[in-house]
Amino acid sequence: MTLETKKSVFVELGKFLNQFSETNNIQNESVLGNDLFFDDFINLIHLSQSHNGWYTPEQVYFAIKSWADALTEENIDKWLSAYSFDSAQDDKNAKNVALILAGNIPLVGFHDFLSVLITGNSALIKTSSNDQHLLPFLAKYLIFVDESLKNKITFVEGKLENFDTVIATGSNNTARYFEYYFKDKPSIIRKNRNSVAILNGKETKEDLENLGEDIFRYFGLGCRNVSKLFVPKDYSFVAFFEAIFKYQDVIHYEKYANNYDYNKAVFLMSNFKLLDNGFLTLKEDPSYASPISSVFYEFYENIEDLQTRLEAEAEQIQCIVSNDLVKNSIAFGQTQNPQLWDYADNVDTITFLLTTK
Repeated sequence: MTLETKKSVFVELGKFLNQFSETNNIQNESVLGNDLFFDDFINLIHLSQSHNGWYTPEQVYFAIKSWADALTEENIDKWLSAYSFDSAQDDKNAKNVALILAGNIPLVGFHDFLSVLITGNSALIKTSSNDQHLLPFLAKYLIFVDESLKNKITFVEGKLENFDTVIATGSNNTARYFEYYFKDKPSIIRKNRNSVAILNGKETKEDLENLGEDIFRYFGLGCRNVSKLFVPKDYSFVAFFEAIFKYQDVIHYEKYANNYDYNKAVFLMSNFKLLDNGFLTLKEDPSYASPISSVFYEFYENIEDLQTRLEAEAEQIQCIVSNDLVKNSIAFGQTQNPQLWDYADNVDTITFLLTTK
């Protein structure tokens, strides 16, 4: 397959995904394969919560919309324009790339899957037990669009074998296992990361409402979810709590409510001082990783000193959200809308796949 052919296949997938939304699923007659895939995909979306209790239709539709927006011809061209694909055009140079995927949020491993195929390599995929259905369905659609991909996509249930390189995502504990097990293979091993927001008290109500999106999307399960706030001395959280009140319905979801009750009880039994609005607790804590239904916060005195600290601890951080208070921060409400060129852990997957022998 030429690069142009591969791009066109994923553009077609983007068109397919663009038909689906939480408010309405509308068939586009120009989209390929709707007679075979449209109704089945709607059924899968609504069955996803039975496969993984965190995968509510709302969250799955959001993930689908994010990928529909990303997989346009313009976005793919912009993403790939930074690379030379000469060495990736010949199938005899193709590698078998083992993908060990996470399952914390819907389709979290799709970018790695896309990167492997767009570089002309073959994907050997071990899905998480928490997300075993969405990616295989989309892979079937891609194979329908271009049957030659059938030899490029393999889902593996047992032991991974006959691979050249590895991209594995897991926790800090599993990363140690991956690093040992795959020590003889070129690899990208991803560990736990968290996202932070920096406030200075000048944020608008809209900023803080958007921050709520960064906190509550996917119930806070993603590495791009904000789990830690940095605020100036004597910061008042009144405006923050008022702005995020629009997300109060999250407490009506049983799995989230159970986490809220449990974690709040643990904090209180330990005599920790908490701020609480009935569906989110705030706890002063130096850690980055807060439990579900809680956000940690920490006071800062000097923004330059804070930036120096964040740079020193960059391996623990996925995103920094602020109104341009520090370098490389992103806008409130945008953590769960990464572009194709926004790489997890800032590791350029395409460069890795094109240059690894």
